Amino acid sequence: MKKENLRAISAQAIYQVLEQGQSLSSILPALQKNLDGKDSALVQEICFGIMRVLPQLEFFIRQLMDKVLTGKSRVLHYVIMVGLYQLLYTRIPAHAALSETVDAAMVLKKPQLKGLINGVLRQFQRQQPELMIQFEQTQEYYFHPSWLLKRLQSAYPEQWQDIINANNQRPPMWLRINQQYHSAEQYLTLLTEHGIEGKLHPELPEALQLVTPAAVSKLPGFDQGWATVQDLSAQYAARLLAPENSDHILDMCAAPGGKTTHILEVAPKAQILAVDVDSQRVKRITENLTRLKQQAEVKVGDGRYPEQWLDQHQQFDRILLDAPCSATGVIRRHPDIKWLRRDSDIAELVTLQAEILTNIWPYLKTGGILVYATCSVLPDENIRQIEQFLSVQKNAQLIGEPLQFLPALDSGDGFFYAKLTKNSA
Repeated sequence: MKKENLRAISAQAIYQVLEQGQSLSSILPALQKNLDGKDSALVQEICFGIMRVLPQLEFFIRQLMDKVLTGKSRVLHYVIMVGLYQLLYTRIPAHAALSETVDAAMVLKKPQLKGLINGVLRQFQRQQPELMIQFEQTQEYYFHPSWLLKRLQSAYPEQWQDIINANNQRPPMWLRINQQYHSAEQYLTLLTEHGIEGKLHPELPEALQLVTPAAVSKLPGFDQGWATVQDLSAQYAARLLAPENSDHILDMCAAPGGKTTHILEVAPKAQILAVDVDSQRVKRITENLTRLKQQAEVKVGDGRYPEQWLDQHQQFDRILLDAPCSATGVIRRHPDIKWLRRDSDIAELVTLQAEILTNIWPYLKTGGILVYATCSVLPDENIRQIEQFLSVQKNAQLIGEPLQFLPALDSGDGFFYAKLTKNSA
């Protein structure tokens, strides 16, 4: 069987993200489907790693080449990037990284560019120390687009560097332990028996962090629903919603279903309607429910137009609105967000969030609870959105203080929560 050139696959993936605006999470599964576990993991490492440090690699290419590759040769620009990433950030021996990267030109039907790729990478090896010093003196050293850097500096004058530092790291792996089978302490013992090291969270009884991320196939009882991979900050959603078994609950923008299944772990007899606008992602909700042996009604629906998929008299005891957002709180998990988002997207997202929140609100019972959530760290989408809503909806009242989690090295992602109740008009 012919061995795939992993560098060519990685370069094609990066090309599709940066030239065609696709996300890594949507394109990688198809590119990885014929690869074994080790090769698949290397492609993942190269692609996600390049997205973390993209400005640095672009800077080096600008210094090393007089003319950028364009047109049909553009994908070779990303082959060079793949080569640079390996030399800088992996333990792959330099000679192997160079050889495989140069061979990618053959696979991509550009054999005439083999010499160019080889020359640029060897030149980098010679000039690496001085190039690193030059890069550290640039604004690009923060690995974030300038528009996002400005927004973070404005919103968090004391903390923006900590946020950026956290964004540039690999994410920690958090598990949510299904208390219907084991306590987190019991599951930690199981992990230890399997040679996996973990630690409990002092505040959330079902949260457990793996010291070193592991494949889900290695987690005891994963297929039986004993544990779910879910970031720490995302696990606060069900706790704030505080569902009860008698509740009728709407989980809006529910895909891929992590929060739906968590609600059902807390209140197994609650009636849940899980809705998302994306029909492909809705399938993931069903898959997660099946793995956890849970039941919920699942629908495709647009939160702006609930009258199209809800009876006008239907009302819910609790609504979780995990609103579409910039995802600026989960950059370390999805580093391509930095390069796919634009500054102009934020105003559009704020408008969309407001429409969904306003149009879903009538479906909450008087005395009911709505939890508004985003995986964003930008105030426009979070606290300002809620302040604007409260200024218009006179029967809406905030319960407690909103929570703004910021990404932290040994903690959760960036997340925002506001808990609202509906008073009688």
